[in-house]
Amino acid sequence: MSTQSLSSGSSTQVSPLSAEKILVLDFGSQYAQLIARRVREQNVFCEIIRHDLSAEKIAEKSPSGIILSGGPSSVYEEGSPKCDPKIFRLGIPVLGICYGMQLACDSLGGRVANCKTREFGRASLRIDNTTGLLSGLPPQMDVWMSHGDQVNEVSSDFAPLAATPTCPYAAVQHKTLPVYGLQFHPEVTHTPLGATILHNFLYAVCGCVGQWHLADFAQQTIEQLRERIGDQRVICGLSGGVDSAVTAALLVKAIGSQVSCILVDNGLLRKDEQAAVISEFTNHFKADLRVIKAEDQFLSALKGISEPQEKRRRIGHLFIECFKEEAAKIKGAKYLAQGTLYPDVIESGAAKDGPAATIKLHHNVGGLPEELGFELVEPLRDLFKDEVRRLGLELGLPDQLVWRHPFPGPGLAVRCLGEVTKEKLEVLREADHIVVSEIKAAGLYRQTSQVFAVLLPVQSVGVMGDARTYENAVAIRSVNTDDFMTADWSHLPYELLARMSSRIINEVRGVNRVCYDISSKPPATIEWE
Repeated sequence: MSTQSLSSGSSTQVSPLSAEKILVLDFGSQYAQLIARRVREQNVFCEIIRHDLSAEKIAEKSPSGIILSGGPSSVYEEGSPKCDPKIFRLGIPVLGICYGMQLACDSLGGRVANCKTREFGRASLRIDNTTGLLSGLPPQMDVWMSHGDQVNEVSSDFAPLAATPTCPYAAVQHKTLPVYGLQFHPEVTHTPLGATILHNFLYAVCGCVGQWHLADFAQQTIEQLRERIGDQRVICGLSGGVDSAVTAALLVKAIGSQVSCILVDNGLLRKDEQAAVISEFTNHFKADLRVIKAEDQFLSALKGISEPQEKRRRIGHLFIECFKEEAAKIKGAKYLAQGTLYPDVIESGAAKDGPAATIKLHHNVGGLPEELGFELVEPLRDLFKDEVRRLGLELGLPDQLVWRHPFPGPGLAVRCLGEVTKEKLEVLREADHIVVSEIKAAGLYRQTSQVFAVLLPVQSVGVMGDARTYENAVAIRSVNTDDFMTADWSHLPYELLARMSSRIINEVRGVNRVCYDISSKPPATIEWE
């Protein structure tokens, strides 16, 4: 492992500046933090807390409102997560979403059961009461459902507000308590008017006025980093993406020259990635940058490995070892900073003591061995991608860096399906470069959220120059999303897809077939592994 040095000159929790805030009780939903994000979009601070916090502890936090998240459990099962039923009688507005609604209705005299017709996906909602929570909405609208259970009986204290053809209690309101329930998910983009419903809850029901802004987050985070780190040094991992760049920017503003940034050239980067990172870093930051050349070590660790989770585990372990070795050369280094975002946290199931399911491992989420000797700093851990971009602009980062498409921590290894080899990576790297170049040439880079190529572990028969070929297949993936928790595939022009396909087949040796991925998230994830 060689190191090139260039010189150019525990998670941070942020408290609200205003008294108003919303508490989200997490019951294991993949969308718990997405709810918080949607609330913050409405300029109201939001905090996620454990579902089993007592009503007394919740009251001490003086929230303006409470939201009960969804979750994978059934309320009638033994051991399913429950909240303190006293919260419904605190006089604080409560909004239950999916599992949260079922729990509220069950706690207040209703009945929840497995439904004969499950709803997963878009559903047509008929609104019977367009006041209060559902004011300003049309009589009919699309919503996103994701449930196998539903409320099939409510007590006489509840009034139904809306229904779908198979769900008679898709929205309800308690007649005397400020308790509301939605069987559908207003927080996801697949419910187009969900923001209106949340706005109604925050402003009409909870009485919020909207006093929190992302600029406040930036200043508070900088102050908290400065206070926590003191005169110690911090190592920050750079990847070329906006997440690590914003993390570095926060640290530089907080502690300046105490930051040493490390770029691990693991052989899994995009074409010309290392040169681009070095150029952008030296142009926009005044801190120590060290480039570790470790391609051979990473490819050796991945030899013969095709299982996705094991790939991520090995990459993460070696990534940490590279930092450990380089850190020994940096006097006074106590902290390791990473650009972990909340989608990484919840997909990896890393939320402490939380009931969320593990979707996939992320190399920069948890898993830091105790012997590493660093304390972890993750100032973006509670943010989503679009919030990080806005934060980057607040910090003065250039547009081309802020709007760069995301790149996974394990790099091209999770886009090279099956065993990873240097030869396969070269094929993938060239194909990916063509895809991104064509998107940029078509003026669609800012209109798409993430675009890349995937090398599939299959070969197919083709004909080139009147001769039979048996070569690789490449998939093109392009998605549009606001939050990266849900996403739709991009409806790219056929002419653009044709140019990508033609260039890849003609310019990249070893490829004779190109496919286009038209899967949404969910049920698919954005990355293939």
